[in-house]
Amino acid sequence: MRDILSDLEAGKLLSDPDPVRRAQIQMKKPLPRRFYKTVSVAPADAGFAVHLDGKPVRTPGKALLTLPTEKAASLVADEFAAQGETIDPVSMPVMRLVNTALDGVASDPQAVLEDILRFASSDLLCYRADAPQGLVERQNELWDPVLDWAQAALGARFNLAEGIIHVEQPRETIAVLGVHLAQRAEPLRLAAIHVMTSLTGSALLALAVEFGELGGEAAWTAGHVDEDWQIEHWGQDAEAVARRSARKRDMMAAVGLIEALEG
Repeated sequence: MRDILSDLEAGKLLSDPDPVRRAQIQMKKPLPRRFYKTVSVAPADAGFAVHLDGKPVRTPGKALLTLPTEKAASLVADEFAAQGETIDPVSMPVMRLVNTALDGVASDPQAVLEDILRFASSDLLCYRADAPQGLVERQNELWDPVLDWAQAALGARFNLAEGIIHVEQPRETIAVLGVHLAQRAEPLRLAAIHVMTSLTGSALLALAVEFGELGGEAAWTAGHVDEDWQIEHWGQDAEAVARRSARKRDMMAAVGLIEALEG
């Protein structure tokens, strides 16, 4: 399933799951020239389609690129409209996510659901530092409310551990999350949840965003507590900054799509 979720959206143009590496590869290849003048959104049988010069856009798999709400379709249209003389798929995270959903996730949503549950079985929020005290307190501050919400709202209780020693989660907990995810098996929504899960290391943070319990920025911050702590104390190099920026762009694209699917 990881193969399905990596770079279906742009064929061989995007050839590495790491966003910085994708950009490096992309720079070595000539980008296609922009071939259209106008971008619009028009009603379609299954919702709303994106049109370039009046012609509907199709995915790399030749599916009609349609979205259930006009707001969601407008996200993709805005990315096409923002292109300059060339078309850079790296700068179009919503389009890539939609293509992945329609060409990949739609063919096997159960596999994507199961991959999210695998993240949940070793969720980031369950593994706590035992020192330094400042990091311990920051994890507690940002992670405990999400765990409390999961137990109260979803009926999912998680076991915690210090360090990296694996802690087994109750079968009932994973089963409950599976039920909630099954209710969100629509390809676009599931693809966005998977992206948020993989970028934060936490299915709980992704579900909290999808349920409206957390905003995208708050989820991103919670998912990068350890990394931010290291940056504050040791700094980071330019490549790490670029990688983080690209990952956050993909995260916020998934958040934006989730919000747009609500209409």
